[in-house]
Amino acid sequence: MQPNEFHLCDRDLPSDVLERYLQTDARAVDTETMGLLPQRDRLCLVQLCDENDLVTVVRIERGQTDAPNLKQLLEAPSITKVFHFARFDITTLRYHLDIQVTPIFCTKLASKLIRTYSPRHGLKDLLQELEGVELDKSSQSSDWGNAMNLSEAQLRYAANDVRYLLNARHKLIAMLEREERLELADQCFQCLPVFAQLDILQYQNVFEH
Repeated sequence: MQPNEFHLCDRDLPSDVLERYLQTDARAVDTETMGLLPQRDRLCLVQLCDENDLVTVVRIERGQTDAPNLKQLLEAPSITKVFHFARFDITTLRYHLDIQVTPIFCTKLASKLIRTYSPRHGLKDLLQELEGVELDKSSQSSDWGNAMNLSEAQLRYAANDVRYLLNARHKLIAMLEREERLELADQCFQCLPVFAQLDILQYQNVFEH
């Protein structure tokens, strides 16, 4: 199923799309990179979706160090940014575009706190349970650096990684509230920027004996 509205743009959000995104209180966000080490692997795409199923994929150029409209949106204190494995995405956005993302909701963290009956907390398994959606992850390991020539399968994958996050968040919040773990989840989310900074500075095992 295609999103209600899809935009593919270069370097930054268009101002008119920014204004539309600023009107709501939550935004799903994801990134695609060349690998898993921000200090080595560049940021290639930033994907966004709102509750109206407005999906935007922003192609980030090699060597690009800022995106003012993205920064305004992702740092807006009145809008919750919803990620799956937020720690990686916010580290990547901070390292490459100097964006200090806040406030944050992480569906993977929430899943680990509430879905203790399952060892599976990947996005595919989470959405299959909560949304009845079977994600196609065949494009997960892709050459995202060739951003000007992305295939339809890659664009569909990038869009689907954000399209269902907001609905999943609502259901996870209901579960967390029912089991009286929402306050704990919020405290965990507030710690994520600290972990991002530790990751950028390449600290490991700081909290171990």
